[in-house]
Amino acid sequence: MFRRVLNLSLILSWLVFAMNCRESVAAAGFMNETDRQALLAFKDLIQEDPLAVLSSWNDSLHFCEWKGVTCGRQHQRVTALDLASQTLVGSVSPQIGRLTFLGEIRLDNNSFHGTIPPEIGQLFRLHTVSLYNNSFQDLGLTLPNLKYLYLGGNKFSGSFPPSMANASGLLFLSMSRNDFTGPIPKNLGNLRDLTYLELNGNRFVSNKPNDLSFIGSLTNCTNLRRLILSENHFGGVLPGSIANLSSKLETLNLGSNKISGSIPQEIGNLNNLSLLVIQDNMMSGSIPESIGKLSKLEELAIMINNISGKIPPSIGNITGLSVVGAAKNMLEGIIPAELVGNLKNLEALSISGNKLTGEIPSALGSGQVLENLDLHGNFFEGAIPSSLDQLKGIQQLDLSQNNLSGQIPEFLGKLPLMRLNLSHNMFEGEVPKVGVFNNISAFSVVGKNMKLCGGIQPLHLPACPIKFSKKNKRPFLDKMIPLLIILPIVLLLACLFLIFYQLKKSQQRTSHVSLLENQYPKITYAELLHATNEFSPINLIGEGRYGSVYKGSLNSGEHIVVVKVLKLQEHGANMSFMAECDVLRILRHRNLIKIITACSSLDFKGKDFKALVFKFMPNGSLDNWLHPTQAEEQGSNLTLVQRLSIAIDVASALDYIHHHCEMTICHCDLKPSNVLLDDDLCAHVGYGMGEEVSTEADMYSYGIMLLEMFTGKRPTDIMFIDNFSLHNYVKFALPDRVMEILDSTIVLEEVEGLNRNKGGEGEFAKLKSCLESILRLGVICSTELPHERMDSRNVVEELHRITKAYNE
Repeated sequence: MFRRVLNLSLILSWLVFAMNCRESVAAAGFMNETDRQALLAFKDLIQEDPLAVLSSWNDSLHFCEWKGVTCGRQHQRVTALDLASQTLVGSVSPQIGRLTFLGEIRLDNNSFHGTIPPEIGQLFRLHTVSLYNNSFQDLGLTLPNLKYLYLGGNKFSGSFPPSMANASGLLFLSMSRNDFTGPIPKNLGNLRDLTYLELNGNRFVSNKPNDLSFIGSLTNCTNLRRLILSENHFGGVLPGSIANLSSKLETLNLGSNKISGSIPQEIGNLNNLSLLVIQDNMMSGSIPESIGKLSKLEELAIMINNISGKIPPSIGNITGLSVVGAAKNMLEGIIPAELVGNLKNLEALSISGNKLTGEIPSALGSGQVLENLDLHGNFFEGAIPSSLDQLKGIQQLDLSQNNLSGQIPEFLGKLPLMRLNLSHNMFEGEVPKVGVFNNISAFSVVGKNMKLCGGIQPLHLPACPIKFSKKNKRPFLDKMIPLLIILPIVLLLACLFLIFYQLKKSQQRTSHVSLLENQYPKITYAELLHATNEFSPINLIGEGRYGSVYKGSLNSGEHIVVVKVLKLQEHGANMSFMAECDVLRILRHRNLIKIITACSSLDFKGKDFKALVFKFMPNGSLDNWLHPTQAEEQGSNLTLVQRLSIAIDVASALDYIHHHCEMTICHCDLKPSNVLLDDDLCAHVGYGMGEEVSTEADMYSYGIMLLEMFTGKRPTDIMFIDNFSLHNYVKFALPDRVMEILDSTIVLEEVEGLNRNKGGEGEFAKLKSCLESILRLGVICSTELPHERMDSRNVVEELHRITKAYNE
């Protein structure tokens, strides 16, 4: 009897368990369908999708496999929505509030507009929202559990959202480059965990003397490392409470506001600062002595103010200082010897447009790494000190608009100067003709220098007096007689040599192509014409000085190729083609673009036709990935690991052509658009013949490309003006401001990846060390002096070392 009751009890328990499981499965299925419907509602409000990103959002795939969607493994619920940089146009559906497991949403670098739906505030698991560079206009969200909020580069307006202070767990808050107005609320200090605060590029102002009083509330943010309030309308004075900000504060940027008053003495308490920017305000008073206590400061920018008094010698105590900008103030007195004598790491010193007097201190010659020295527009007098011949790294030197006198030293022509301005002084004597003085566009001596003579012809200065001895009254005539006899003979021989050379070159022109064609299948002009739809503009994918590049298909579409057609009417095109044939004939490396064949014949009009045919790379060029536009097919971002792998591929290609070929080959045109990516994002370098021919020039180009890959900034970016380059931009940021200059997509993916995986300070330090090593390598390779650049072989070894250290 007992056994029967026991069996019945077990059966009933099993039935109850089975019914509960069925209900759980049904509930899970219902919630999964809720997520799918919410995503489809999001898709319905997308007006333009030029890259067809959402084409996978259909019933043929489970929604967890849709592009940009990430689901949790256990419940198959949407945990992340990442559609960054996909050129989408539209608005955000309120149905997004039904994705109750959503932890992060990234829609940056698109064209979303309208309001951020308040329903997002219901997502209590949401910790990351990245919406920068869109056209959102209304905020409308309350997110108490957020950790990361990026709203920069939109059209938000109105006052600072009061609900923001309720997001007590915020670590990163960026509201830069919007149209916010009004005061900053003092309850911002409720965000006690805040690490980064960026409010630059708005119109924040209170029209009261205490515009910046909210800074006092930020003393509660004990982990604050970066505070950027530049490019607003803040007025009033800088409060002494600034001294009570976080002891971890590394960056303080108050530039381009309307702040008045003096720099408070208490600023010296921020002893962890590496960057202090107060430029372009209405500050007055003197520079406080306490600024010398900022022992970790690397960059000080106080230019374009009304600061007066003397330069405090205590600045010389900041031995790690690399940039000092104090131009366009009312500073007076002499340059303290301590300032220039102790700052061995100083790379840029600009104190132009002040009232400084005395002689240029000879201690300036101890600045071994000084690259930019600007002293113009002061009242300096005396001669240029001879100690300046020790400035072995100087590139920009401006001493104009002073009262300097004496002769222009010859040693200036031996320095690696790119720009030299000595105009509007009182120099006299002969102008040198060597180095920078041999380039009329690189130096200036105009103005009050009325007693100058000689120099290169474009200066149009009077000749310097020549003194002849009595023995040499007829030196010119004695030398000209034999010259007049020899000159006709030399000219005749030169003409004969040129005739012989042209005959030889004409014989070689066909040999270059025939040697290449013997190695590869032959192809005719007609075949290439058909393959490229008669060289249709639709097939045109690039154009350079010597040729146009077309996409084509051979063998009825079986093989997709790239056809480079030479512009033979361009001077030098034939030479470029022959050089390229010579090189391609001997190149064999996995990271060099693979040639299929070459064609040298006549077109249907009887004109010369030359073309090279290469393997097509489906992922386009590295340039497309670094700077995507609406015309590009891919919209994904390159990860840190992918960028590092590409950097190794390119360096390996350079190592091969520099050290492992039959002869040393220089690429001379290395840039992201010449680096092509295959299906696996493996890099292949396209060969290009430039004008310079040296391996050091290749390494310079590689260094600049490496910096572009990890900062996301082109070397031709509009920010690089007035001799400020990408190289200097990165160099001045190393080592402490690495995370600030990185491509924002790397920061978002890697830093937030660490947070998702609960990586500690050790993992973050490893990430920062990796990035610092890569950028430092780029700086070394792009240094101005060729002999200081790293060799390609050593670059490959160093990149492998960095990769190994990061993966350990």
